[in-house]
Amino acid sequence: MELSILQLVAVYAIPVILAITLHEAAHAFVASRLGDRTAEAMGRVTINPVKHVDPVGTLLVPGLILLASKAMGGGLLFGWAKPVPVIASNLRSPRRDMGLVAAAGPGANMLMALAWAVALRGMVAFDVGEEYFVLVAKAGVQVNIALAALNLVPILPLDGGRVLFSLLPAKLALPYARLEPFGLFIVLGLLALGLLGVVVSPLIDLGYWIVASLVFF
Repeated sequence: MELSILQLVAVYAIPVILAITLHEAAHAFVASRLGDRTAEAMGRVTINPVKHVDPVGTLLVPGLILLASKAMGGGLLFGWAKPVPVIASNLRSPRRDMGLVAAAGPGANMLMALAWAVALRGMVAFDVGEEYFVLVAKAGVQVNIALAALNLVPILPLDGGRVLFSLLPAKLALPYARLEPFGLFIVLGLLALGLLGVVVSPLIDLGYWIVASLVFF
């Protein structure tokens, strides 16, 4: 069944807001546990979406992409929330802990993808739940895997770039960090050229394999 634009928004709104909100809350939570309470003091260790939602990045951009997907039959869901402030010098082991803080966001998305998949399996197995809830659960799996995969691309300032920076030896990490001012332009360039999906697809496939292996065994 092909969904209308309003139906698409109704199906994807909750998964998108939850995925982006809990992604940022996970960053803030892990940072607070590793010594930097900056985000915690700003109320960012919360599942309240108002604290995390960026009107453009969380609502407008994903909405426009959904509209484009409806019109053109494809597209990688893309969005962002208010950045979580992390002061590296407050962390116990700044370079290592920045990698852990960065990994927390995609990690939260994978946990959410698993949770949505468990709900989906339960609804299908026991033939319970309206079709709408089945579609929302499927969207929850899709959105969280896509967001985790996108953020794990090893380009600063994405989470994958910060994880890679924390793992590289110092003589390689410092030159790599100098690329950060150009990272967003690289990502947007890949998106504009239609190449971002090519880069992210292997990570998305891996995410689906993990979810399928753990939930649909």
